[in-house]
Amino acid sequence: METPNRPDVEDWETDFDHFHVDYSADPYSIWKDMREGGCPVAHTDRFHGVYLPTRHEDISAIAHDTEHFSSKSVIVNDLPVSDIGSFRSPPITSDPPEHQDHRRALLPAFAPKAIEKWIPITRQICNDLLDEFSDSGSCDASADYAQHIPVKVIARMIGIPEEDGDLFRKWVHELLEIGPTNRNVGQQAAREVFDYFGEYLKARRADPRDDIVTYFIETKVDGQPMDDSQILGGLFLLLLAGIDTTWSSIGSSFWHLGQHPKDRRRLASDSTSFDPAVEEFLRFYSPVTMARVITDEVEISGTTLCPGQRVLLPFAAANRDTDFMEDADTFQIDREVNRHSAFGLGIHRCLGSNLARMEIKIALEEWFRRIPEFELTDPKVVTWSSGQVRGPRHIPLQW
Repeated sequence: METPNRPDVEDWETDFDHFHVDYSADPYSIWKDMREGGCPVAHTDRFHGVYLPTRHEDISAIAHDTEHFSSKSVIVNDLPVSDIGSFRSPPITSDPPEHQDHRRALLPAFAPKAIEKWIPITRQICNDLLDEFSDSGSCDASADYAQHIPVKVIARMIGIPEEDGDLFRKWVHELLEIGPTNRNVGQQAAREVFDYFGEYLKARRADPRDDIVTYFIETKVDGQPMDDSQILGGLFLLLLAGIDTTWSSIGSSFWHLGQHPKDRRRLASDSTSFDPAVEEFLRFYSPVTMARVITDEVEISGTTLCPGQRVLLPFAAANRDTDFMEDADTFQIDREVNRHSAFGLGIHRCLGSNLARMEIKIALEEWFRRIPEFELTDPKVVTWSSGQVRGPRHIPLQW
């Protein structure tokens, strides 16, 4: 099932649509025109009213302002804010003071030391995937490689079958690309996810193991064990925040390298170049846009934001703001100072940043160890996901 065609946009400043095909294909020029054309904060009546800031200063201010903005709805959809319901996926949907306890409970599982044990496993996953096509001379770097890596890593972490990867990809597509504009599809996918994880939660309560589900069961929030709804919300968050975001970053990296031989040769010849390259890929092709609910009237860059509506925080727009960073709209694979916002800003900065960085770096290292020379064969075949997580879905490469 594909995202249906969206009504055309006449004016991006007053009627933007982040699901429109033109926005998915190239949001950067749209954001730049807004920033430089005197409209730092756009607005649309679609989705019951949404604001879109494009400057780093404004995006950062909103992300840090928990007094006027709530995280109870981080996805913009066709539901009015009043109909959001009671579903929560802490800590990403938590506001202070509850947020701190939820975040503190999960931090140890994603600390640098905890991620180290997943490094050899991720290398093996990458090489198993490469075994399938490295000798063939061509592949779809998204469908054959990038999309599988975070799925398999997360499956190992949760303790569920890697063979269910097609299910995870289906749910991600339905929840993030179809669901926001098709309530029935989104609700059905959510039910399937909770039913699926619910069975594993029952099993782990009866038979604890060394996995994330058992970790959640044994973790306390504010001195109390996490209940089933909190645990299932956390697993739901892992599915949404830990899979599509990372495979989109991996895919964007290969899409870029397939068209820029100088950058490709740099990685192929210098093993120390991967760390700064990963940061620049994250900055330049940041996949995530989060949302907040406006709880009290507030003014941002001369625009009054109305309570009850939502605001999108496109971190990729913040990262390309030349008022924030010199040459921000230029990709520099060896950029030395890189204070990017790919993992968000404020109290909700991504919990899984260490895991994502590790997966992206290893995906590149193992690929280059076996396929140092490659190129994009047909840019017209490349398609991009729509909505709040943007990444290439098809990347035809040959070598």
